[in-house]
Amino acid sequence: MFTQVLRWRNRLTAFLFDTAMIPVAWLGAYWIFFNLRRIPADIIQPAVLWILPFIFLQASMFWLFGLYRGVWRFASIPDLTRITKAVIMGVISILLIFYLARFPFALPRVVPVLYSLLLIGSLAGARVTFRWLKDYRHFFRDCQRVLIVGAGYAGEGLVRDLLRHDNHLYQPVILVDDNPFKLGRDIHGVRIAGKFDDIPDLVKYYDIDLILIAIPSASSAEMRHVVTICEQTKIVFRTLPGISDLAKGRVDIKLLRDVSLEDLLGRDQVQLDWFAIGKDLQNKTIVVSGGGGSIGSELCRQIAPLGPKQLIIIDNSEYNLYCIDMELKKKFPNLIFQSLLLDVTDRVGVHHVFDTHRPDTVFHAAAYKHVPLLEQQGRVAIHNNVLGTNVLANAAVEYHVNKFVLISTDKAVNPANLMGATKRAAEIICQNLQKHAITNFITVRFGNVLDSAGSVVPLFRKQIQAGGPLTVTHPEITRYFMSIPEASQLIVQAGLFGQGGEIFVLDMGEPIKISYLAEQMIKLAGKKLGHDIDIIYTGLRPGEKLYEELFYGHEELHPTIHNKVLLANASNVDKNLLVNILERMEKAYNHGDEHVLCELLSQLVPEYKNNFNHSTETKLYSVTATS
Repeated sequence: MFTQVLRWRNRLTAFLFDTAMIPVAWLGAYWIFFNLRRIPADIIQPAVLWILPFIFLQASMFWLFGLYRGVWRFASIPDLTRITKAVIMGVISILLIFYLARFPFALPRVVPVLYSLLLIGSLAGARVTFRWLKDYRHFFRDCQRVLIVGAGYAGEGLVRDLLRHDNHLYQPVILVDDNPFKLGRDIHGVRIAGKFDDIPDLVKYYDIDLILIAIPSASSAEMRHVVTICEQTKIVFRTLPGISDLAKGRVDIKLLRDVSLEDLLGRDQVQLDWFAIGKDLQNKTIVVSGGGGSIGSELCRQIAPLGPKQLIIIDNSEYNLYCIDMELKKKFPNLIFQSLLLDVTDRVGVHHVFDTHRPDTVFHAAAYKHVPLLEQQGRVAIHNNVLGTNVLANAAVEYHVNKFVLISTDKAVNPANLMGATKRAAEIICQNLQKHAITNFITVRFGNVLDSAGSVVPLFRKQIQAGGPLTVTHPEITRYFMSIPEASQLIVQAGLFGQGGEIFVLDMGEPIKISYLAEQMIKLAGKKLGHDIDIIYTGLRPGEKLYEELFYGHEELHPTIHNKVLLANASNVDKNLLVNILERMEKAYNHGDEHVLCELLSQLVPEYKNNFNHSTETKLYSVTATS
């Protein structure tokens, strides 16, 4: 009720103002006609006499053309159009009445023209002035002076929103953009004053208090460059979300947030053929092993909305399985799925699941992956990652699964640690089965994923919360990084166009120094490196390399239909030797002989050099290009 009263009060005020401008414009037209001198009495008297009918007619046109449906605060071109139409129709009505009524006094022909111009100018000018005062009243307040990075669509929208924002706590002072054609131009009266590299100097010159980054389409490399420059200014900076988020709504100051790790280490938005992926997985029974883990759970989230016939989630962690089960029930109430507490090494349990549900596609994400932890526990690592993959892959063959997608790792390339060697062995198993089965085995290999369980990001986060220090093994150690959603989406995409036998390598972009990652996490947490939190270097751990590789030297990469998925050459494996080693591994595991297990792993993956001596080295590979 109060809002309605307030709205009508505002409309009435606007109407009274516009009505008051009618006699002002009418008499002003006469005054101008007589060169701003005294108007003769025989002219002014009839003009004043008939002013009331003119006011009535003109005011009626104001209401008829909807001058009071808009808000002065947001007056724009459509409002000017309505004013012009209302005034012109008012003048035409006045002229018709004047000539039809045959008034005895003369009406100079130029007066209606002057009247129209004066009335349009006064009404439009009042609205523009009101909007200007609303937009710029914060100039006279204690507000933060803002530099906006990016003069594109997002930058323009941000300037507009800052100028119109009710609280007016921010004053957009300048913009910067690396496009040379934009330099020197204005956006809503705010000058594009320089390029990104000029930010430190511009901050000092214009006394800037806050930097807002409005380049949602920037790659991680571009964002890192901008953030590095902004950090030099020692003032606060914020950013807008990515372009995919902005596509859901208009640019708004409320969307501004702190720069996140994903902004710096994430990459360009993945473009997928969701129609084809959905067609491939729709009405299919899908099994995701390790479905409660970082990658496995995200695979479930990506598959769930695509309309599978049934989603079977396998995991040996009760808590992880419970979490993804509850999430899917809430987000996808119509999804038919089962969460099964099962270890992939349980041959009886795996065969029961495959026999019961007859899956069409399997995404194998179940694996132990923590490098230092597994170095000292070869028996369980080999049992889960190698023998577990063998159990699941052979079940897929026996029950005629159409596609089996193995999620592998860059650590499988020239492995320097036990975990990498076990994942390479898993690749070998799938490559071997491909040649003797109708199931299409597809391997997808990529690097680290941001914020996955047990990775460096949550470790650093805990160390920051504890007050530090952050532990980095070596100043020069680098790793490839990819976001969990991006990795999962590309896995699904690779599974779509894989025909069997391929090793797909995801384009991981440029490697990132772990020391840079640690420094950025400290800064993003609002701490100062060396003052609040330190970084200490502890030395490389057993099995740890300074840098990771995504493919072997003999695995020449070939492009695919997706620019972020590359195809590597596969290696032939001696089937009899592979079967023999796996059988001996099974026996060694049952006898608890870790020494023999690791020797057998080294035979299966000759490039893996471990601490166990073995006298027999067998050449297993001959390179074959996979098309």
